[in-house]
Amino acid sequence: MTPVTCMGGRKLALFGLGRSGIATALALKAGGADVLAFDDNPKSIDKAHAAGLTTSDLREADWSDFAALVLAPGVPLTHPEPHWTVGLAREAGIEIIGDIELFCRERNAVAPGAPFVAITGTNGKSTTTALVTHVLRSAGYDVQMGGNIGMAILSLEPPARDRVHVIEMSSFQIDLTPSLRPSVGVLLNITPDHLDRHGTMENYAAIKERLVAGAEVAIVGIDDGPSRAIAERLAQAGRTVLTLSRDMLPGDGYHFEGTRIFATSGTSTRRVADLKGIGSLRGAHNAQNAAAAVAVAEALGLDPEEIEAGLASFPGLHHRMEEVARLGQALFVNDSKATNADSTEKALLSFDHVFWILGGKPKDGGIEILRPYFDRIEKAYLIGAASEDFARTLDGAVPVERCGTLDVAVAAAAADAARSDVDEPVILLSPACASYDQYPNFEVRGEHFRELVRALPGVEMRS
Repeated sequence: MTPVTCMGGRKLALFGLGRSGIATALALKAGGADVLAFDDNPKSIDKAHAAGLTTSDLREADWSDFAALVLAPGVPLTHPEPHWTVGLAREAGIEIIGDIELFCRERNAVAPGAPFVAITGTNGKSTTTALVTHVLRSAGYDVQMGGNIGMAILSLEPPARDRVHVIEMSSFQIDLTPSLRPSVGVLLNITPDHLDRHGTMENYAAIKERLVAGAEVAIVGIDDGPSRAIAERLAQAGRTVLTLSRDMLPGDGYHFEGTRIFATSGTSTRRVADLKGIGSLRGAHNAQNAAAAVAVAEALGLDPEEIEAGLASFPGLHHRMEEVARLGQALFVNDSKATNADSTEKALLSFDHVFWILGGKPKDGGIEILRPYFDRIEKAYLIGAASEDFARTLDGAVPVERCGTLDVAVAAAAADAARSDVDEPVILLSPACASYDQYPNFEVRGEHFRELVRALPGVEMRS
């Protein structure tokens, strides 16, 4: 745990008692703060009571007593409309912050300059965060990983000069972190996502920009328009910027050609890594993730041999193109983390002869952008709320079966794959949707897929 001593003696309102909310309340309490917590879900309040926290309906509180509102990232700050606690905080004239902001303030108070790597992007941020962590740990570094992946940030060990925090950040978390100043900030890419929470693409991109705008070293992917514009603004402002691209471009940065990653500084270019044969890093999207990890590792002082060894031993990320089992020639792949079409595109590019399970709570734009890859799909198995919309998009191009639920889809896809005459059929769960219509999160969805696959007769599970 990281006790938030910088808030000691202050009274704080806290709303949102999920995993990160309870961890935040406990860290504040451990640091000497007086926390009054609440949630709209009675079950969450019961969990907070069990953890020894003080709860009360914040509608009835005297907000003039509070120094700040600590808001869980899943609670709307601006769109589609501010949560009622946001209105009360603004009426009281107090700041609204999140748990990563509390970490940043504690870092400034107890270990200013402690290594802090913050990573964001519409896609790839979890893989990159896990990969950076693995490479650093393989080289002997004390690394704490969390944020939007794994543990809540305040559940991690405190910042220290000899400890690196590698933190994945969603746009929701960035929006609640006004003093974000990481040692190294990574922005991988920006494509439309979460517009229901940010209103416009411009708002969404501006929030993402804040992560790298305050970084000592900014690492920015420039293969999309919004990110490229951000890199140009930072360079014009005199900030230290390293670019990531599939093409070799002027300036300092990293690019990738096939499986090889190169670094350019001035007029000098050198090969720094080769991903050939690393199954957990297949595909062009993982070449970008690996290039970002190499850039972070070099910024923190690792040598090329340490970096290549770390890349080669990376086991991959759960729920992201995770090869979970085989049944005869068929391969089962859990890509539950693909919660939008852009993320699913990476999986479809990586496999042929796909028996594709998709659907859930749809994102804006649906799956139309995936049309160029429909020839890779043997059949589609639709689940969840998006079924009819997706069926219309696939009509005439891909055979479709409306399955409704994941258990029906897995059974149907496995049976069809077994009857097919292709060399390596791939049963791919890559939903291109959020999970919230049927599951609390993509992890639960992915674990259910794994359980359903495990139950198939004769299946050989991967460890």
